[in-house]
Amino acid sequence: MDNKKRNIIISEEQIRERIKEVGAQISKDYSGEEVYVLSLLRGSFIFTADLVRNMDLPTMIGFMTTSSYGHGEESSGNVKVVNDIPDNIKGYNVLVVDDIVDSGITMDFVMNHVKELGAKDVKCCVLLDKPERRKVDIKPDYCCFQIPDVFVVGYGLNYGDYYRNVPYVFNWEK
Repeated sequence: MDNKKRNIIISEEQIRERIKEVGAQISKDYSGEEVYVLSLLRGSFIFTADLVRNMDLPTMIGFMTTSSYGHGEESSGNVKVVNDIPDNIKGYNVLVVDDIVDSGITMDFVMNHVKELGAKDVKCCVLLDKPERRKVDIKPDYCCFQIPDVFVVGYGLNYGDYYRNVPYVFNWEK
C-alpha cells in the first residue's frame, strides 16, 4: 500500500479544531461532574489523548481492548473482549471513546457492558461515524466527523498493524 498515493480525507488541522469543539461541548454537558473516559484500544488511544486534553473536567481514564476486525477491512460482527475495564465504574458517568463507529456492533456491545457494570450514565464519542454501515440502532452522542462508506486509516485507525501514527485520516487512491 505504501506505493499508492494517499488521499487525505480529514487533515491534521481539521482534526485538531474539531476535537477542541467536541471537548468544549463535553465539558459543558458534564459541567460540575466527574467523567470516566473509557478508551477502546487500540484505535482510539491517539484520539482519546487529544480529546481529554481539551476537556475541562475531573476525568479518570481507563482502557478496554475489544476486537472485531483482525487484519481486514471489514468487521467480523463478533466482538471479543481482549482486556476488560480495569476499574470499578459503578456510579460513574462513563464516556466511551472510539476511533470509528460503522456497523455499531462494537459500540453497542461496549455500552451495554458498561451499563451492566453499574455506570450512572453512558455516552459515546467517536472521531468518525459511518452511518451507512450501521447494523444496530446506535447514534454517537459526540462525533467529530461523519464520513461516507470508504475504508480509511490514520490518526489511530490501522490497516493491519500500521498507519495509526499518521496525523491525518486518509485512504488510497485507486
